[in-house]
Amino acid sequence: MGGVAVKPADVSDPLSLWHESVGEPLAPRAPLPGDRAVDVAIVGAGYTGLWTAYYLLQRAPSLRIAILEKEVAGFGASGRNGGWCSGIFPASWRRVARDGGIETVGRLQAVMNAAVDEVGAVATRERIDCDYHKGGYISVARNPAQWIRAQAEVASARQWGLGEDTLALLSSDDACRRLGASNVLGGTLASHCAAIHPAKLVRGLARAVESRGGRLYEGTEVTRIAPGRVTTSNGTVTAETIVVATEGYTASLPGRHRDLIPMYSLMVATERLAPDTWARVGLEGRETFSDKRHLRIYGQRTADGRIAFGGRGAPYHFGSRIRPEFDRHAGVHSMLRRTLLDLLPGLPREVQFTHAWGGALGIPRDWYPSVHFDQTTRIGFAGGYVGDGVALSNVAGRALADLIADSASELTTLPFVQRRSGRWEPEPLRWLGVNAVTRMFGSADRAEARTGKPAKRAAWFWRQLRH
Repeated sequence: MGGVAVKPADVSDPLSLWHESVGEPLAPRAPLPGDRAVDVAIVGAGYTGLWTAYYLLQRAPSLRIAILEKEVAGFGASGRNGGWCSGIFPASWRRVARDGGIETVGRLQAVMNAAVDEVGAVATRERIDCDYHKGGYISVARNPAQWIRAQAEVASARQWGLGEDTLALLSSDDACRRLGASNVLGGTLASHCAAIHPAKLVRGLARAVESRGGRLYEGTEVTRIAPGRVTTSNGTVTAETIVVATEGYTASLPGRHRDLIPMYSLMVATERLAPDTWARVGLEGRETFSDKRHLRIYGQRTADGRIAFGGRGAPYHFGSRIRPEFDRHAGVHSMLRRTLLDLLPGLPREVQFTHAWGGALGIPRDWYPSVHFDQTTRIGFAGGYVGDGVALSNVAGRALADLIADSASELTTLPFVQRRSGRWEPEPLRWLGVNAVTRMFGSADRAEARTGKPAKRAAWFWRQLRH
């Protein structure tokens, strides 16, 4: 079956600060030239698909692997995220223990921490200059309600046998020495986090896969997936094994529109900051940073001296729609600029914001990532990272490689491997529910800033997820 190549999205207009500064052209590779037979077909050229291919080829260099990408490698969340390579696992330790036993908590956290180092090691080995720097993650408490949560998080870590190397409590003075934030009562420090340039990592990983014999076909839209066969806009790929690695774009695949919902996270970036500004802001170790609000924010000091800062708050779009115009939202981007200036009083009031962008990430119904592979159909999937996928996708790719090879390992026994999340509700229920929760988080944050008391509605929601 022949066909005409799908025209990728226009990447001449930078998708993000990261894409603009990646240091290489984003012109798409050649599309699939027609029907092909391979050993493994991977749908999606983001972190998950590329890590899976990388470790499969490391295990069996003769494998014929085709990676099929509608746009270009790193077009989606892998190239647009906040640049946190962290040991954060989105589901609570309580839920991990419920699924795998108490000892699984420490084992999973050790795997996640080691994955941060593994990403750095691969970057070094493959000469991927992705600005990797392991400075840790500081989260400050800026009102009494947030300080209560900070202390509870550390107490919970100790309850599950996790020490200060996983999460440490910081006094106000200790926190302010790292981050010059306003109204700081204290905070937490997680040492298992590195700042990266996400687009440099994903583009470098694509080159590493190609250097090992993997074939990457861009401008190639997948229209149907069935056992042994992937139908695309340009031809049919027959393969014994198929991996679906589409994360926030999963809802666009036939029959999968309720598997993960695409939620938009938006970002802004400042101009390069002067040395005297950095003396006030801190982040000498290039720590990643946030505070303890419910509606998540996240930031980093980039290698070229900017602040890249993002957060949630954009609406979920009816029917799980994904459109280029959703990448920018004037109200949310304005909120992010105001939030950063309020958080970091050392920033000049006239500081210039040079970039604004966004993108979709994948959220499962239970906020619990999953990796699964069906030995009968030979179809695998990994995703649902809830925005914490840089290191987690590395674990998922290694686990998928082990499952595909039918090789038992430490990774294949982790509690999020060989499990599936439930499906999201049909519309309009999920549109009403998801946007109601987003509004509730915003309202809870405003109430806590005003009263200093924990918001009961938000606390109830988090209890449901943790249990």
